[in-house]
Amino acid sequence: QVQLVESGGGLVQAGGSLRLSCAASGTIFRINAMGWHRQAPGKQRELVASMTSGGNTDYADSVMGRFTISRDNAKNIVYLQMNSPKPEDTAVYYCNANIKRHAWVADYAYWGQGTQVTVSS
Repeated sequence: QVQLVESGGGLVQAGGSLRLSCAASGTIFRINAMGWHRQAPGKQRELVASMTSGGNTDYADSVMGRFTISRDNAKNIVYLQMNSPKPEDTAVYYCNANIKRHAWVADYAYWGQGTQVTVSS
């Protein structure tokens, strides 16, 4: 079994900062890409940021320059530093990771349960 557990969500004022964490645990051979998606009420889930195991990153245009994704590969943790959040960043944030549980199986995409982030104006 593999679990992704997010933490760090909550209420933050616009212009403040917040850091989300997501720890992967269980039977893990290798983790490839890790990232964050979000889903606001009435909207589709969208990519916020992702990072490969080699450190290459991808960001949504809407968060570029404000949010930073990072990883601790030794601990299987991915972070999302949210600086200068805006009310439109309010959403449930989901961690995801492409994980190979054993050398002989393909990657599988795992998701966390989600953590609510609310940005007040």
